[in-house]
Amino acid sequence: MNNKRSSLLISIFAGFIAILVAGGAAWFYWPQIAKYITPPEKPDHLTLTPARFTDLDGWQSDNMQPALVAFQRSCERMLKRANDKDIGPDPRMGTVAQWRPACETALAIDTQTIRSEDLRTYFQTFFNPYRAGNNNDPVGLFTGYYEPELRGSLTRHDAYQTPLYLKPDDMIDIDLGAFRDELKGQKAVGRLTGSKLVPYFNRSEIEAGALSNRELELVWVDDAVDAFFLQIQGSGRIVLDDGSILKVGYAGTNGQAYFAIGRELIKRGALTPKTVSLQTIRQWLHDNPDQAEDVMNMNASYVFFRQLPGDPDAGPLGAQGVPLETERSLAVDRRFHAMGVPIWLETRDAMNVDRNFHQLMIAQDTGGAIRGPVRGDIFFGPGEKAALHAGHMNRQGQTYLLLPRSISIADSATNRQDKN
Repeated sequence: MNNKRSSLLISIFAGFIAILVAGGAAWFYWPQIAKYITPPEKPDHLTLTPARFTDLDGWQSDNMQPALVAFQRSCERMLKRANDKDIGPDPRMGTVAQWRPACETALAIDTQTIRSEDLRTYFQTFFNPYRAGNNNDPVGLFTGYYEPELRGSLTRHDAYQTPLYLKPDDMIDIDLGAFRDELKGQKAVGRLTGSKLVPYFNRSEIEAGALSNRELELVWVDDAVDAFFLQIQGSGRIVLDDGSILKVGYAGTNGQAYFAIGRELIKRGALTPKTVSLQTIRQWLHDNPDQAEDVMNMNASYVFFRQLPGDPDAGPLGAQGVPLETERSLAVDRRFHAMGVPIWLETRDAMNVDRNFHQLMIAQDTGGAIRGPVRGDIFFGPGEKAALHAGHMNRQGQTYLLLPRSISIADSATNRQDKN
């Protein structure tokens, strides 16, 4: 009897030890185990939920005349394409043929004489609103940009020592989606060294002279900090030393990752999350010339420019190739959105968080830092006031896409055709 009891106790003890050992092993190997049992983070995905115009806060009070002006420009561009062409990367946005009736009617409207209520009726007649979401999360980030004005010269002399470069002809853009379906919409930028493709020069290398003596200088400006922020904005006006205006716009990027230097200044204690803005970052760079170059070079991304044709008093050309309209043109992520789509934006004012910024926008531009289905950059126009608003714009908000009634959103739970 005692032997049986001893054997039982030994078995229980051995089992307990085995559990401890197994548990210890599981704990030791948990990082390896967890990656197999922890669900991966969902990739960004644009979800569209049917809505009514009565769901759009402020819809009845918005003066949509400037938005119509912007939309007419987009329509002119859109209607130059064949009817069977998709207007964007997402087939849910429809084809040119599906947009043609709405666009042709918009182009026939006299923007100077149409009444606000009639303009609202036009949009309600031709479109259905859909609330945008990132995997059904409707909240996203909205920032701002503007058209800066710099001083420059077509020749290098005196204070004009900082070049704005044309896009180099040795840059190779690679569509990664052509190699793997899961990389659709992504690209890489590089250059050949012998038979090997390597990443293109980063900002530090370019600033050190990697592109010198190649006749790539479009214009020389008198302020390296202003040139840095011009690259972030993507377009601007250069007042030349003879008084004429040279308009420049985005021509390409070196493909390196964008880094917001405001984060570095917060890390250093130079700024705080509450005080960081375009203006405070620029001021710090000007006040600390011995550190400014190293801080700016932390942003490896580098933007190349081209001369823009047309009226120097018109807005800069956006990614769609049309002039941007102040506070009505919105930069979006082209992986999810199509150029020319009207978007109802609900966010907060740049200078007063207690005041709404609810109005109709048109997707007409894009940007390297604009990533995600519910992400936008508001064009605030030219000048210092626009720079002030753009520098302080950092608000959460939501959007509704206006799509022609002929389009049926296949993955929507319902398809309400409500004219309310």
